[in-house]
Amino acid sequence: MKFAKYTFLIAGIYGLIVTIPQYFLETKNGIDYPPAITHPEYYYGFVGVVMAFQIIFLLIGSDPLRYRPLMLISALFEKFPFVIAVYSLYAFGRVYSIMVGLATIDLILGVLFIISYFKTAKTEN
Repeated sequence: MKFAKYTFLIAGIYGLIVTIPQYFLETKNGIDYPPAITHPEYYYGFVGVVMAFQIIFLLIGSDPLRYRPLMLISALFEKFPFVIAVYSLYAFGRVYSIMVGLATIDLILGVLFIISYFKTAKTEN
C-alpha cells in the first residue's frame, strides 16, 4: 500500500507544481508556442480540471485502500487520454516536442496508477 500512497502523493505534488504556474502563463505560452491562445475559457477550463485531478491524486494518496476505485478512473480518464491526444497531435505536427516529454511523464504515472491499483488489491482482503 505504500507504493500506491507514494505514487499518488508524488503525482499530486508534481501536478500542482507544474499546473499552478499555468494560471499566470497564458500570454507567455502564446508567445513561446504560437499561435496565441484565442479561447482563454478552454485554456483556463483545462487548467482547472487538471488542478482538480491533482487534488484527487492527493486524496487517493491519503488513503489508497479507501479510494482504490479512483485509481483506475485517474489512469483511464485523466492520464491516458492526454497521452493519446499529445502523441497523436505530435504525429501530425500540431504540438511541440516538449509536450511529448510532458505526456510521457503522464504515461509513466498512468502505468504506475494501474500498478498501484493491482498492488492495492492484494492488501484489500
